Amino acid sequence: MRILGLSIMVGLLMATSSMADDDLATARGIVEQQITAFLQDDVDTAYSFASPGVKNLYPEPQRFFDMVKRNYQPVYRPGNYAFGRALSDTEGNTIALELLITGPKGKDWRAIYVLKRQDDGDFQISGVRLLKLKIPAI
Repeated sequence: MRILGLSIMVGLLMATSSMADDDLATARGIVEQQITAFLQDDVDTAYSFASPGVKNLYPEPQRFFDMVKRNYQPVYRPGNYAFGRALSDTEGNTIALELLITGPKGKDWRAIYVLKRQDDGDFQISGVRLLKLKIPAI
């Protein structure tokens, strides 16, 4: 999955966060199902949650899976994780979800998932931005 452009994230942060509870629950369910598929090494299921744009970049499920393993280890093999903030655009067609993850070796990460509503009304994951969290010493 490609790192999202800053302009998309700024646009979402400025958008009204008036998403329907069902859309939020659906988006969270999609992210959790994809993470479960990664944990089970279920290539096809993990790939099924990717948007057409991601599938155009990675037309073969195994190539997509290998890219995630290489570039998104905290998402591929998360320890504990919890959802944080969620935002949507004013039309409710794009949702950004914050996921706080304890990744490999106990490192903490923030993943920002962006899900877009498709023509059939379903949401799919169109991108993930992964940021390492720096916890200040106490």
